[in-house]
Amino acid sequence: MKPSRLLFKPLSLAVSAGTGLLAGAAFKKTWQLLGHEDDTPDATDEHRGWSEVLVAAALHGAIFALVKAAVDRGGATAVRRVTGTWPA
Repeated sequence: MKPSRLLFKPLSLAVSAGTGLLAGAAFKKTWQLLGHEDDTPDATDEHRGWSEVLVAAALHGAIFALVKAAVDRGGATAVRRVTGTWPA
């Protein structure tokens, strides 16, 4: 295994928990900016409509994927700066 990969894997695992927290906070803020109340809809909340629940889920998934990709890409770039090779 390449040294860059050895460095990237534990770094990626360590950052993943923070990524989830960051994505959750970004989703909550985005949901508020879109004019919705502070509480994000839960799929099992009987007082929320299908469209609200599904739009919220799609937005949450998109934000999570965006944040994860940005963090992973940033980590790989940092590893390349340190080791000189891309962690493929």
